[in-house]
Amino acid sequence: MHALITGATGFLGKALAGALADGGNMTITAIHSRNCDLTDSSALAQFPHPRYALIFHLAAWTQAGDFCLHHPGEQWIINQRINTNVLAWWHERQPQAKLVAIGTSCSYDERLPLVESNYLAGEPTPSLFTYAMTKRMMYAGMLALAKQYGHRYLHVVPNTLYGPGYHIDGRQMHFIFDVIRKVLRGKHLGEPVVLWGDGFQRRELVYIDDFVGIMLRLVERCDQEHVNIGPGEDCTIRDFARRICDRVGYDFDQVQFDPARYVGVRSKCLVTEKLHRLLPGARFTPLDQGLERSIAWMEKRLDDVLKT
Repeated sequence: MHALITGATGFLGKALAGALADGGNMTITAIHSRNCDLTDSSALAQFPHPRYALIFHLAAWTQAGDFCLHHPGEQWIINQRINTNVLAWWHERQPQAKLVAIGTSCSYDERLPLVESNYLAGEPTPSLFTYAMTKRMMYAGMLALAKQYGHRYLHVVPNTLYGPGYHIDGRQMHFIFDVIRKVLRGKHLGEPVVLWGDGFQRRELVYIDDFVGIMLRLVERCDQEHVNIGPGEDCTIRDFARRICDRVGYDFDQVQFDPARYVGVRSKCLVTEKLHRLLPGARFTPLDQGLERSIAWMEKRLDDVLKT
């Protein structure tokens, strides 16, 4: 079987490619920004294409933190081009393939329950509006092509992914890696550890290998579905920071919180009843175990962490 992955060198892309390769029966075409400009409508034509069984569309132009605040226009144009080009190529060149695309939890209106039926309801948080709407538009495109032409798809929405293998290269980090980085720098460099907001905003984490494994099980079982993937449990930023400090050996009482800093949404925990109906017994890595693995991975790269 042949599979194509866009965004194949990202955090999720690398984990997915590894899992597919470990399966032993999948030939993978890895698409990334260095070998394919997905904003170019003809870019995918450069590859000698087999008839793909699966297309995993992970690519997106974004970063964590306050990136969306500063690049709304660019995000709209770039992500709309990427998504439209991938959808058109799927329809025109690979209609037999099942498209598996990644949505985002920030597309939900935080005033509504974060349940699948609300993905297109209400309005996303203003600071994330543009990126969130490009993800909604991608999903709307999948629905339209499936409705008219019968193409098969699976649309999955994770909450914040974490675990070993995240980038340490100067780009903005998702909050959990940024907290780990700051605490490690506080311990080893004596820098003040200043976190954004009052620390009472809540977040849900999904261990990277759990997400990949569950997504691949859904790929085998489900067509024409939109599914949230997460443990359905969240914690405050203060709780995450305390756990990290305890593990690293840094005094949590030294951590400062800056209410003036950008915090995004106040709470973001997915409703996952549908997931457990589709995959009874789905399990997630306990938080402390996942944090231990993530911290240990960053400690092995401490020189790079201390440079960022």
